[in-house]
Amino acid sequence: MNAPDRASLSTRPCSAREVQAQVAAERAGAPFVRWRDGDGELRFSSLGATVARLTIGRGEDADIAFPGDPQVSRTHALLERVGNAWTLVDDGLSRNGSYVNSGRVAGRQRLSDGDRIVVGASEVTYHAASGIRGDETAPAGRGASKVPLTVTQRKILIALCRPVHESESATPATNREIAAELSMSVDAVKAHLRTLFENFGLADLHQNQKRATLVATALVSGALAPHEF
Repeated sequence: MNAPDRASLSTRPCSAREVQAQVAAERAGAPFVRWRDGDGELRFSSLGATVARLTIGRGEDADIAFPGDPQVSRTHALLERVGNAWTLVDDGLSRNGSYVNSGRVAGRQRLSDGDRIVVGASEVTYHAASGIRGDETAPAGRGASKVPLTVTQRKILIALCRPVHESESATPATNREIAAELSMSVDAVKAHLRTLFENFGLADLHQNQKRATLVATALVSGALAPHEF
């Protein structure tokens, strides 16, 4: 079974205040999750050492609640710590299933940085502990000066832009090429690119325009410096 169509999921670019909140969450060093509530407001929840599990559901008593999404079951899934890792647990309580990136979860699945958890028509993004320092969150330049780049996002953006940086007639690197260069899964690359598209305000562009526009924005704005290639 395929994951739900993401067209129904919120892709509103982050406001300046929300970007600042995400930077603060990343600098805290602990893993965290983010999602948009029924009002479109970006929400964060830390997965620090004192947290063992979070519930996901339609009920307002859920830790991550989507009361306005009828496709989400009242008790839909769990985020649960196992050792130093975080997992998504769906033991069949949900009517429509839970998905990590494009795959349906049957039982328990370990989460990786940037994984997209889709329940009904709603989405939660998992961010692993980063230990990010202030000098590792680089602001993009003109028109994107408040867009944060985590260390992993920066590496993916560099790999995406590298062919165009080396030759203006080239096309951006493919997901598979980026994955091979960085020793990541293709799904992880896709997840990080979705976040980059959203944070750079490109989520509403046609799919065929997003990659080229992101490359042009990164190279022209100064988000990436020439020596990084």
